Amino acid sequence: MTQGAERIAAAFAEARAENRAALMPYMMGGFPDLETSRAIARSYADNGADLIELGIPFSDPLADGPVIHEAAVKALSAGTRLDHVLTICREVSDEVPVVLMVYTNSILGGDGPAAFGARAVEAGASGVIVPDLPLGEDETIRMALTGAGLAVVPLLAPTTLGDRRTEICEIAAGFVYVVSSVGTTGERSEVPAHLQELVEDVESKSEVPVAVGFGIGSAEHAATVGQVADGVIIGSKLVRIAAEAGPEGAADAVGRFMAETADAVASARPAVR
Repeated sequence: MTQGAERIAAAFAEARAENRAALMPYMMGGFPDLETSRAIARSYADNGADLIELGIPFSDPLADGPVIHEAAVKALSAGTRLDHVLTICREVSDEVPVVLMVYTNSILGGDGPAAFGARAVEAGASGVIVPDLPLGEDETIRMALTGAGLAVVPLLAPTTLGDRRTEICEIAAGFVYVVSSVGTTGERSEVPAHLQELVEDVESKSEVPVAVGFGIGSAEHAATVGQVADGVIIGSKLVRIAAEAGPEGAADAVGRFMAETADAVASARPAVR
């Protein structure tokens, strides 16, 4: 069986071979409802996604701003549970690698980290992003997830400095998730001026690709980020599009934005001669 890190590496390598950044849209499992979220995942896969970040709804998502937080609350209120989200993962994971965005409580619940990892891998997940699992907090969780075959993707913020930045890059699997600006998820009006310097420094320390998320709110932003990073992660913008379009139009609406963004990212880098 191909391990999750290998599938993620292959997705980034394919994008690199096409002289572009990999595009990784985020979605909240079960939002705006379960069936629509399944259609959103398929729309992502059909409209340029190289990977998908699939959120597992949690009641206290400390890394997420109001748009994604509200989506989590609505998904939970509608009865969405881990099994439902893994069903979405199972449906699209043959087409694109899926990385689960999950908080520690959801991993520790049930039968613990090893069981969570086994269920995630069975559903086809390639990796996990755990915002409230900083390096050194509980390495047994990281080890259990890695042992199951998942790439445990670390987050690195602009305020992560010195030896800490190096240590995070050294344990990174799949890719390093660079948080573009301080704060929670949400659309920003511009790409931070410091981003290129930050990405270049992380790339110099990391043996895996570097993807940037938090705050990317337009196709133009994605193209700008795609000029300096290996991957572009878009979250709140797509969740807001789905919310505004409603269940009947969400999949088509996010698909249009994805296609536009994929074109922008693909044309952002100069042709290789």
